[in-house]
Amino acid sequence: MNSASLVRRLTVVLMALTIMSHSAKLAMAQRIPPSPFQTQIPLGEFPPNVTWINTSGPIKLKDLRGKFVLLDFWTYCCINCMHILPELKKLEEKYPNELVVIGVHTAKFENEKDDQNIREAILRYRIEHPVINDHRYLLWNSFRVSSWPTILLIDPEGNAVYMRGGEFQFEEIDALMQKALAHYRARKLIDTTPIRFELLMDSQEPTPLSFPGKVLAVPEIDRLFIADSNHNRIVVSDMNGKLIDIIGSGQYGDQNGGFDQASFKHPQGMVYHNGELFIADTEGHSIRKADIANQRVSTVAGTGQQTRNPWPGYDPRRGRVTRKRVWNGNIRTTPLGSPWDLWIHDETLFIAMAGPHQIWSMKLDSKLIGPYAGNGREDIVDGPLMPSAPYAEDASSFAQPSGLTSDGQWLYVADSEGSSIRAVPLNPRQEVRTVVGTSHLPQARLFTFGDQDGSATNARLQHPLGVAYLDGKIYVADTYNNKIRVVNAETGDTSSLVGTGEPGKSDSPAQFDEPGGLSIAAGKLYVADTNNHAIRIIELNNGNRVSTLSIQGLKPPATPDHSPEEYFADAVVEDAAAQTVAAADNKIRFQVTLKLPDGYKMNSLAPVRYLVSAGSNQSLFPAALTKTIRKKETASDTFALEVPARTNGAETIQLMMNYFYCQDGSEGLCRTGSVRWKLALTVDPAASESVVQLSHTVPELFDAGGLENLQK
Repeated sequence: MNSASLVRRLTVVLMALTIMSHSAKLAMAQRIPPSPFQTQIPLGEFPPNVTWINTSGPIKLKDLRGKFVLLDFWTYCCINCMHILPELKKLEEKYPNELVVIGVHTAKFENEKDDQNIREAILRYRIEHPVINDHRYLLWNSFRVSSWPTILLIDPEGNAVYMRGGEFQFEEIDALMQKALAHYRARKLIDTTPIRFELLMDSQEPTPLSFPGKVLAVPEIDRLFIADSNHNRIVVSDMNGKLIDIIGSGQYGDQNGGFDQASFKHPQGMVYHNGELFIADTEGHSIRKADIANQRVSTVAGTGQQTRNPWPGYDPRRGRVTRKRVWNGNIRTTPLGSPWDLWIHDETLFIAMAGPHQIWSMKLDSKLIGPYAGNGREDIVDGPLMPSAPYAEDASSFAQPSGLTSDGQWLYVADSEGSSIRAVPLNPRQEVRTVVGTSHLPQARLFTFGDQDGSATNARLQHPLGVAYLDGKIYVADTYNNKIRVVNAETGDTSSLVGTGEPGKSDSPAQFDEPGGLSIAAGKLYVADTNNHAIRIIELNNGNRVSTLSIQGLKPPATPDHSPEEYFADAVVEDAAAQTVAAADNKIRFQVTLKLPDGYKMNSLAPVRYLVSAGSNQSLFPAALTKTIRKKETASDTFALEVPARTNGAETIQLMMNYFYCQDGSEGLCRTGSVRWKLALTVDPAASESVVQLSHTVPELFDAGGLENLQK
């Protein structure tokens, strides 16, 4: 073969190899689903001078490589922020090892900048992810956030890839996550190692009441009804605190039935009428009713879903009202939006509908429900009750109404986000007016607040949640000022009644911690002192003396029983060699060694849960003593455990353990593991060994692929 022919042959071969190589690359590329993100912006680290809450220390973004990170910009007063917390929880439950949610709390009100107040809000909302206190707006400004809530999604490589403001539903982000995971999994960039945070709720002792939101005194039947909001129940006592009954099992839910079976979702305001207690089941987006005589709970209105259209009689497709009763819908099919408080006047139930920023109403003998006042815009604007069209500016506006009371002519409203007290006419021909607050301001009506007594236009409140009327005076739970104020219903003149302004639980001098609800009876003002988990009493006829109500015999609801093995469901199984030990002092002692990857240590702050169980006859130790929860005092990876021994003998046993470990220099982010040892154990007094030795090598964190490079 001549040289020219050889060159031609080699050229053809090289071309074929090039085509094959290109085809292989194309096939590989085709096997990787496309990314759903248009933009990828590399991010630096979190600011070093912010406070981390709901975790044991600061977290570095680089330590979260391999996982999606969702930043939730929120502030704890915001009803829209509250609405997305259940959606975030759904995402956390579906993607426990692929997604990390981090709250970025950027305060609106001065009171919300305080670390302790944010801690209380985290507990009240049962948040199970870390939260940054961004009170100096460092993250807010760096990402140019402009509204609450806003979410920002960061991909496993540390890039900002998706951002949106406003409320969202789980299904929207779930669909995005599924597409994104398909892309990043194909590139081997997903780290599914379980991680854990040191949550505030893990260290809380149970209290008889938990964040009570509202209280209702009914002197004609000598009853006090307490919305034990975080226990999802209504506590019933007499006016002196003698426990009479409990409405609700304490479980989070929407079940109807007997008092011991019914469940609620963070109930708030209540009103009593003809032997029935109407309840604003706030997070359940419904109105419930408790028949006191028959001890049964039923649903009066609402579907259990949050309304996305606060105009039941309006068809947005046609752009017009479709019913003769222009704004109303059926009580069974109309969704509600975070009902917060209730009032009944002349057989009409009025509802402070915090979600859509309106006052709703329904006749007790009717099947219709709908808005009574408010155009649905979040603002503090006086004017006619209802607009000419949805959201039209020719009517009154409210901002998260949260408390109701009345003098029989006017419905007085604690309009919390505008730090104002409003008056809604029960005569529909009259107009909404502001008793004290910010409606007179040309701008910044929702951002003007403070702690100041004075005239209607000069006085300043800070996020009031509760009101109660008596003899021409409106008593106000000035929530974020930790005070009880008094407002002249006619002039709006405002003065402080009790409270130093500093959070506390002292009766003298009187201190409160974000009081949320008020009710007056027999010369006494009852206060739901929310963050103090207490009901306080102000004796209006005795120098405003303050005391704390004691409810004899009240206990927290029982927690659901769980099988101990549920905590160790994903444990790595280790088959240990048979061992014989002596049980000194009738105790079996174990020494457990966990061999961690390089650069990691045990978290000294995280609880370690372990369980020792035997076979069916429990010959070595009693079953009642097999489960223990301990708190390690050091970061050592060697544990000394012991359980009481019942007798000598042989038994097949298991020791199960959950553990948490962190990178050196950080305890804010913990990875979690679980191991289950199985071994044949004999207890013999003559044995030379006195300790059962067990060890486990914690596996390397990442599979071969792209993750090693991500960590560099």
